[in-house]
Amino acid sequence: MVSLWNSSLLKKTSDLHGDTWNIEIDETIVENSPALNWYQYISGSFAEFRCSLCTRTWGSSRVQVLFHFHLNTASRQGTIKLRFYKQECKTCSEPQWEDADFSVNNTDVLVERLVKKIRMRCYGEDLGEANRSSVFDGRFNGPHESAHCEACRLGICSQCTNSLQPCLM
Repeated sequence: MVSLWNSSLLKKTSDLHGDTWNIEIDETIVENSPALNWYQYISGSFAEFRCSLCTRTWGSSRVQVLFHFHLNTASRQGTIKLRFYKQECKTCSEPQWEDADFSVNNTDVLVERLVKKIRMRCYGEDLGEANRSSVFDGRFNGPHESAHCEACRLGICSQCTNSLQPCLM
């Protein structure tokens, strides 16, 4: 999975002042707690999930992704730590937290948004606020299931104000 993200990143960072950037998955990073001299960016996108117990599949337009990033100016090496927030099956009695499956298009959109933040934070570029939209290339029915969303349970889902109430699309 990380190779898809690094491939997209490589295409979008080729002109970042000669610096090299790399993405690594780190499920230990926490929102609003980046390390000293690191920046944070949170974005959401559409992704699909598959239950590892019953094989049920579902799509969600509210999948949150947390990025912490840092540029070591001495080595000209940038590091991006990435955390995907998971969801669980609503039909299983003892569901597991399942990983999101992002399409190539939505991975590209998320990386493009991230690189824009990197350009602003690490290089001081003024790029405005417009962002490319995610592609809803799967199926999803009904409201966001906040009771089965890790980001909602942690209080960071962009659409949820109360983790016990469903978010509306």
